[in-house]
Amino acid sequence: MATGSMKSKQEKRRSSLSDDELIIFVLGGPGSGKGTQCKMIAQRDDQFCHLSVGDLLRLEQESGSKHGTMIKNYIKEAKLVPSEIVVDLILQAMKRSGKKKFLIDGFPRNEENRVEFYSACQLKPKFVLYLSCSKEVMVQRLLCRQQVRRIHAASVSLIHLF
Repeated sequence: MATGSMKSKQEKRRSSLSDDELIIFVLGGPGSGKGTQCKMIAQRDDQFCHLSVGDLLRLEQESGSKHGTMIKNYIKEAKLVPSEIVVDLILQAMKRSGKKKFLIDGFPRNEENRVEFYSACQLKPKFVLYLSCSKEVMVQRLLCRQQVRRIHAASVSLIHLF
């Protein structure tokens, strides 16, 4: 019974995508420039949809849904969110975008993610873009990013005071 429902779920996911989809997985360490490069590509070619897996997970957490609560718990425990949930979020976002070219930022995180993605939609990425930079550069970028967030948070707090 479970196998039948799983197969029908996969068929349902697959039916919303076509073989002419262009999928590019964008990988690299934190602070390597994945998001920046994806945004630049999507701005230059509006046929591309940039999907950040981190952003999708954060949005789902904020939604207060059942999956959102589960995602929050996984992240709090420093565990990877189950592949099926991540892939569902990606496929839903792909469908909502109405586009056929996708830059999927931060995915797959492991072989299980890759296998689940293919199993769910029978589509393979055209290629994988891997952004590499030194550990020192990534640390510097992350520290700057954190400082900007603190400044932004302080600015927002000041705005609320007035």
